[in-house]
Amino acid sequence: MTTAGETSGGTGATDPGAAGALVVFTPSGRRGRFPVGTAVLDAARALGVDVDSVCGTRGICGRCQVVPEFGEFAKHGVTSSPDHLTGLAAKETTFRSRKGLAEGRRLACAAYMQGDLVIDVPAESQVHRQVVRKALDLRRFVVDPVVRLRYVEVEEPELAVAGGDLERFRAALARDWQISDAIVSLPVARDLQKALRDGRWTVTAAVREDREVVAVWPGFKERLLGIAIDIGSTTIAGHLADLGTGEVLASAGVMNPQIRFGEDLMSRVSYAMLNDDGAAAMTRAVRDALDGLAGSLMAGAGAAGADVEADDILELVLVGNPVMHHLVLGLDPVPLGSAPFALAVDGAVTTTAADLGLALRPTARVYLLPCIAGHVGADTAGAILSDRPHHSDAVRLLVDVGTNAELVLGNKHRLLAASSPTGPAFEGAQVSAGQRAAPGAVERVRIDPVTLEPRFKVIGSSHWSDEPAFAASVTSTGITGICGSGIIEAIAELYLAGVISADGVIDGSLAEGTPRVIPNGRTFSYVLNEGTPRLLVTQEDVRAIQLAKAALHAGAQLLMDHFGVATVDEIHLAGAFGSHIDTRHAMVLGLIPDCDLAHVASVGNAAGTGALIALLSRASRTEIEDVVRRVEKIETAVEPSFQAYFVDALAIPHKTSPLTNLSKAISLPARPAPGDSAVPTRTRRRAAAATPDTTSQPEPQA
Repeated sequence: MTTAGETSGGTGATDPGAAGALVVFTPSGRRGRFPVGTAVLDAARALGVDVDSVCGTRGICGRCQVVPEFGEFAKHGVTSSPDHLTGLAAKETTFRSRKGLAEGRRLACAAYMQGDLVIDVPAESQVHRQVVRKALDLRRFVVDPVVRLRYVEVEEPELAVAGGDLERFRAALARDWQISDAIVSLPVARDLQKALRDGRWTVTAAVREDREVVAVWPGFKERLLGIAIDIGSTTIAGHLADLGTGEVLASAGVMNPQIRFGEDLMSRVSYAMLNDDGAAAMTRAVRDALDGLAGSLMAGAGAAGADVEADDILELVLVGNPVMHHLVLGLDPVPLGSAPFALAVDGAVTTTAADLGLALRPTARVYLLPCIAGHVGADTAGAILSDRPHHSDAVRLLVDVGTNAELVLGNKHRLLAASSPTGPAFEGAQVSAGQRAAPGAVERVRIDPVTLEPRFKVIGSSHWSDEPAFAASVTSTGITGICGSGIIEAIAELYLAGVISADGVIDGSLAEGTPRVIPNGRTFSYVLNEGTPRLLVTQEDVRAIQLAKAALHAGAQLLMDHFGVATVDEIHLAGAFGSHIDTRHAMVLGLIPDCDLAHVASVGNAAGTGALIALLSRASRTEIEDVVRRVEKIETAVEPSFQAYFVDALAIPHKTSPLTNLSKAISLPARPAPGDSAVPTRTRRRAAAATPDTTSQPEPQA
């Protein structure tokens, strides 16, 4: 058996504790020791790392490109040096001359291990590329962008009339568009001189806030573009939109490359704290990802028939949690790692593409929504803007479920917000067969309560595993692991089937009657898939999910206390993960408070949708900046009742909640008798250790 984050190599790999070169692959985190001289591709395959190759290691296809990371990696216990990898092979040199091999990249089939290494596998080198499932669910609003196109005819210069190009251009704006005293920067003035002559004294100007000219083009131009981006800790999703019509021309997503510095936010803060160049390296990584995403969006729009150019993109709106917000701006994230979790900047920020080093028109503006608190960021502001709880009569709980769950509770009279340290378990980390949502990952589970036999669906197939067409439907992807929605359903189904008790213990006595329950050390596991690979739900998996869901439920309970309600009228689940949770199973597990299931809904990527609304609507920016100033912040790390709520919420579904609504919708197993602990002593000790430190741990690991 191997521990989470360290995978035995299988064929060709030595024992992790034995002699040999240690290799760690990111972003998967898989690791193993191999004899010196092992090809990186062979090591990747032995560890089950997803690396593409179709040419039989001849160095022809170039699909196995990887990026060796050099330096001290305390998180992995590795010193990765250039000397720990063989030099460029002849086939790499040939490939570089024929097709191009970017600096710093290697072909995994031609690079051989000479010592300990950290190897990053970029998304384009993965067979099963990440599915960034952040849906767009746009509400109705008035398109009124902050920047608009203004066409003007400028008086030609005359020898007898004084006045430069800029003055005559400003006069034309005042005459035709009533824009007095237009602000024109020196870079735009340089472009203006040539544009006037190329356009025969006609130009189109992009005017921001009815005053500032941020770009000019010769002649008449009719399209202006903007990009809205949600910078998540795991994924970065964006939308390219026509600012004039509001039409979304393309949507795309990429993995956040910062994941190689840490799975969760606190790990990245620690990386910045422990490495002199740590924060700067993460800033460079996320900005490079934004450039890459912009390129993907333009390519997507072009493939769909839209004529787009980088110079047409003049407005970007970004949202993200406070750590992502600070890193993309180049601000120090370290103060966010300990009390009082002070933000460097909490209000809305407007800067330029040049200031952020983005490969777009330098004068393009970048707007970031305001942050709410040290752990509740601009992404939550975007979710509020999209979901509009401040317009609701009902008391609504809005939950953005991710590595760190953000919660907003309230209605049109009052809003409260908090974050809860769920950790990365919902993203597939800390789960023995866990992975992120990608083709081949189990995402839906059902378990027969009589036979205890399972059936499941995987991403990429519409068939259940017990259907005849299933095997053929997964030939290209295989069955690769269990994603977050899959593990939620698996544990909820195991509870309903009586395999898992209310305290989260897998009932080992069932092993006598079913091959699905098997001994696993001193505990028991459930066999979800007996094929290749063998997928287990282990006792440790159950504990990891218990700890994560308890933190979320406890955060919600704190908000309800402060708001003065015992129940909520509505629950909206947002985010890539929250949008794919089955609401029934989420409530059976106790992930969310008891509520009428008819009023529990997924609302898509509300943060990204809010960013898009802010991109297309000037009024929405004013609205959210005002709303954020009125949101009451509840800091879970300093709330004395959080610990008690956390321990009660460890039970499945919950130790003390009456579960009135859930009991009406589904028949639940009997609860432990009054006075019996729903959670064993050992689990309660672990819960106490994993509960947020009230002074220094905003995001503890489960």
